[in-house]
Amino acid sequence: NLLTKFLQPTSGSILFNGVDITSEKSAQTARRGIVRSFQISAVFPHMTVLENVRAALQRNLGTSFHFWKSESTLFPLHERAHQLLADVDLQDFANEMTVNLPYGRKRALELATTLALEPELMLLDEPTQGMGHEDVDRVTQLIKKVSAGRTILMVEHNMNVVSKIADRITVLQRGAIIADGPYAEVSKNPLVIEAYMGTVTTELQGAH
Repeated sequence: NLLTKFLQPTSGSILFNGVDITSEKSAQTARRGIVRSFQISAVFPHMTVLENVRAALQRNLGTSFHFWKSESTLFPLHERAHQLLADVDLQDFANEMTVNLPYGRKRALELATTLALEPELMLLDEPTQGMGHEDVDRVTQLIKKVSAGRTILMVEHNMNVVSKIADRITVLQRGAIIADGPYAEVSKNPLVIEAYMGTVTTELQGAH
């Protein structure tokens, strides 16, 4: 992969549960319980919603390539798949073809497939990007819901989303940290206000 060759860290280190994972490959970090979700929705469009989650469960069990097994052997996964769909409010869409889902529902499905891998740490890259107001609210609530018992590290520019679900916020400007802490504190930081609003005379609230 050309990106991993050119984007090697030049300094610093990344620790996860006390282990230095700075130089580990994606597959290695995934086995540690770290799962990533990107801006582009990564689901199988021509499979049903249930089949998408079941495929993720198979991957977690290491049986993804057992093509010789009959479909009946997958039935034990159905109950867990339905539980995951209920967790992200997709229980009524289980038999719907994924391609027919609106964008916000597809992102919810991606959350379900990510949860199927039982991650300890979820990395989300602008999960509400490109959504309408209704979908943003729905996905924001889902992220808060599935954060129970795990850590979520999220890149997000929508201040409404950040203010509703983030426990701790780190603000970067030109690659440097300018503020770190709870939203109530960070949102009043003059450096943060100026970085987002272009002036320190305006209060930071709900702006992209």
